[in-house]
Amino acid sequence: MIGASIGAALVPDGAADIDSLLKCADLALYRAKQSDKGTFRWFEAGMDMRQRERRALEIELRGAEIEREFELHCQPIIRTQTGKLRGFEALLRWQNPRRGMVSPADFIPIAEETGKLDELGRWVFAMACREDWPWPRDLVLSVNVSPVQFRKGNLVGGGLALAGSGLEAHQLEIEITESVLLAESSTNLAILKQLRSLGVRIALDDFGTGYSSLSYLRQFPFNGLKIDRSFVREIGRCPESLAIVRAVIGLGTNLGIDTTAEAVETVVQLEALRAEKCGELQGFLFSPPVARKSVASIIGAYFEETSRLA
Repeated sequence: MIGASIGAALVPDGAADIDSLLKCADLALYRAKQSDKGTFRWFEAGMDMRQRERRALEIELRGAEIEREFELHCQPIIRTQTGKLRGFEALLRWQNPRRGMVSPADFIPIAEETGKLDELGRWVFAMACREDWPWPRDLVLSVNVSPVQFRKGNLVGGGLALAGSGLEAHQLEIEITESVLLAESSTNLAILKQLRSLGVRIALDDFGTGYSSLSYLRQFPFNGLKIDRSFVREIGRCPESLAIVRAVIGLGTNLGIDTTAEAVETVVQLEALRAEKCGELQGFLFSPPVARKSVASIIGAYFEETSRLA
C-alpha cells in the first residue's frame, strides 16, 4: 500500500518567490507528516517559527548530558478491586538547563528520529535495574520500549542486566506499542520471546487504536493490555467509548491477560471501570508521576494503609 501526504503554499500569501514558496510548501508537508499519514496541510505563518524551535530543541537534545539532565518519574498502578499498589510505570523526564522541564510529547519524537532514544532507553533500563530501588518483591516496574530500541538489538542484554540488580525478572514489565510489531515483526517477536524466557513481563500499550492488535494477541502471549487513554477519558461522556473499554476488558479476561486503564482522572471513570472489573488503574486520580525520591513514601503509605485495613 502506497500513501501520500501533501503540503502546499500559495503566492503571495505564503511567499513571493519560487525558493521561498518551495520552502513554505516543504514546511507544510512536514506538518502533514507529523499530524498523521495521508493528510493535507496548507502553509501557515507560524510553521516556520515552530520548525526553527524544533530544530533548536533537537540540537539541545543531541548535546544533553543524560546523567545530569534526565530522570525517571514513576506513576503508581493500582489494583482496581482491592485498591492495593501493583507497581509503577517509569516515565522519562528531561530537566533542560535552559527551558526547565520539557514535555515528553516534545522531546520523545525528536529522540526517536535522531536515534537518541536508544541511548536514553539503555539508561532507563540501567536505572530500572539499580540495586537501591525500594521494591518489595510483589511490585512491578513498567518501562516503555520504542521500535528504535528493537532495531538496535540490545534489549535482551538490557534484560540480562537484571541479574546483578535488586529487581527480579518478574518485577520488570516492558510496554510496547503495535508499531514494534508492524516493522520486522518476526525479528521483534523473537526478541520478545527471548525476554519472556528470562521471566520479563510484556504488555501491549495503547490497545484499541492500532491496525491489527487482535492478530498480535494470537502470535504472542502478552501479560498485559493497556487500554488507550482516549477511550478512558471519554467514559461518562461517550457510551461508545465505554463499550470499547468493556470489550477490551472482556477480551483480556477470556485470554487470561491483565488489563490496565490509564489516564483515570475522575470518580465516574473509576466507578465505571470497577463495575466492568478492569484489573488495574493508573492516572492522576491516584497520583501524578513522582520523582524517584518520592517512590519509597508512596510504597510505604500504601502498605501502611493495607496493614491498617487488614
